[in-house]
Amino acid sequence: MAPPAKRSNSSLPAGYAEDKSKGPMLRFQDSLPRLPVPTLEETSARYLKSLKPLLSSDELANSKKAIEEFVKAGGVGPKLQEKLVAKREDPNVRNWIYEWWNEAAYLAYRDPVVPLYDRRRRNPAKRAAAITTAALEFKKQVDSGTLEPEYMKKLPICMDSYKWMFNASRVAAKPADYPVKYDASTHKHIIAIRKNQIFKISHEADGQQLNTSELEAQFARVYVLASRQPAVGALTSENRDVWTDAREILLNASPKNKAALEAVESASFVVCLDDAAPVTLEERAHAYWHGDGKNRWYDKPLQFIVNDNGTSGFMGEHSMMDGTPTHRLNDYVNDAIFNNKLDFSNPSVRSNLPEPIAVNFEVTKEVQAEIDRAEKDFNTVIGSHELAVQAYQGYGKGLIKKFKCSPDAYVQMIIQLAYHKMYGKNRPTYESAATRRFQLGRTETCRSVSEDSVAFCSSMADPSAEDKSRVELFRAAVNSHVEYISAASDGKGVDRHLFGLKKLLEPGEEVPAIYKDPAYGYSSSWYLSTSQLSSEFFNGYGWSQVIDGGFGIAYMINENSINFNIVSKGLGSQKMSHYLNEAAGDIRDLMTQTLEAPKAKL
Repeated sequence: MAPPAKRSNSSLPAGYAEDKSKGPMLRFQDSLPRLPVPTLEETSARYLKSLKPLLSSDELANSKKAIEEFVKAGGVGPKLQEKLVAKREDPNVRNWIYEWWNEAAYLAYRDPVVPLYDRRRRNPAKRAAAITTAALEFKKQVDSGTLEPEYMKKLPICMDSYKWMFNASRVAAKPADYPVKYDASTHKHIIAIRKNQIFKISHEADGQQLNTSELEAQFARVYVLASRQPAVGALTSENRDVWTDAREILLNASPKNKAALEAVESASFVVCLDDAAPVTLEERAHAYWHGDGKNRWYDKPLQFIVNDNGTSGFMGEHSMMDGTPTHRLNDYVNDAIFNNKLDFSNPSVRSNLPEPIAVNFEVTKEVQAEIDRAEKDFNTVIGSHELAVQAYQGYGKGLIKKFKCSPDAYVQMIIQLAYHKMYGKNRPTYESAATRRFQLGRTETCRSVSEDSVAFCSSMADPSAEDKSRVELFRAAVNSHVEYISAASDGKGVDRHLFGLKKLLEPGEEVPAIYKDPAYGYSSSWYLSTSQLSSEFFNGYGWSQVIDGGFGIAYMINENSINFNIVSKGLGSQKMSHYLNEAAGDIRDLMTQTLEAPKAKL
């Protein structure tokens, strides 16, 4: 992806100012608006509206009563709202939800993004070297602050999370993990993992970055030197509390284990050289989502995976950084490689380069017991999941735009229709909405199920419904989705606001009825957890479901195709894939009728 075009200060609305002392990447950071706090009236109305398509009339009446009690004058809602607004206005608080939400929600998920196969570099050492060269070029721009900021609706958005991209790690701890960041100027190495053995490779020598040929030589040495070792990296796949305890056992086993851990955690990024050769989309999705659970270090924000057949992918730890920054990194890496935008051809290799250094852990019986448990637990967890990939080739955003529809909202309706086909009803659905146009903004929930989307799905199941009516219902459903996700991106969603208000309850204070209402828990139980990242360079990305009774559906909308990655715990991911294909075809057939017939040439 080419860097976003630079913008002049004069083209931005009032309130945005450049601070050039912070460098190009962060020059707008201090003038970004703060995340707003919606009014109680806005949130209560939007919340109630989101419940209507999900509840019976009796359930809805109970929920309405709880909402009215919460927001009434003199009640607990206005008092909590007053506290939340005060927190928002505190000059020392840049984003009222940032710390709460990072701890509550972002320490458990990982988003893999899958680069394409590079036919010119089938040799895995050559492939790893090209990826590393491009990633290091991107790293230079991040470290120096020269990376051009991103924009949303022509406005600059928050770039703060980029600081957690390189030379960083998540650290297991109780009661919550924490991030660490190392000085990039003194930690100029990457980690390569092969056959579970960890190697430290300096990416700079004598003040000069290794060129691609030199990096290739380093990776080639790792392929020669690596021998099967105890999979210390498997510990990072464990339950976070279990890993916290195992980390202490590892550190206490030998003084040198602390240095070994630091070598990994301080590395610029990780390159996993897997001894696997995945071919199908499902095999490759499994490889990049989790691999074998051993040849990884899951706590690192960036892990590039290179297979023996030259295919490659990416895995990103998600606690301090969302999918969009790593999407931009991967787009940059692919664009640089496929369009030869960097010098990958310098053949010179310096004779005095240091060898890759094995990072050796002292693995005692106690440590090995923890590794054995981690491997067993990993196999149990992964074995309970079913993954399917639907590479739909019927059409993409090119045709969707001809229907005059938002591509994202259109595909959300495909997902809703597919679920309705499978279950005969619609259930709570999450889509990630970006709030990065605010300081330290991350995400808000877009509740995808609306009265309009349910009406549309029901009409598609009704054989007596006319297509004209179905088209009208479809457009209404799309418009409802666009309205909600636009509001969510503007910081006016339901879920973060209600979460923030609840966080301000005093210890021992009675929990308001709105939170005890079964509808509150049900409506935020994501039977469908969905999100979009699209790139012509990728052939898929994904994650797991968030509740045992639900699906995780990641999707990409390219010009002429739509990719779905579907994961569930044995609910029938292959069947859902079938229904997604069927739903995409049904909606295409329905909407094609709305296109004007081409005029005959005389």
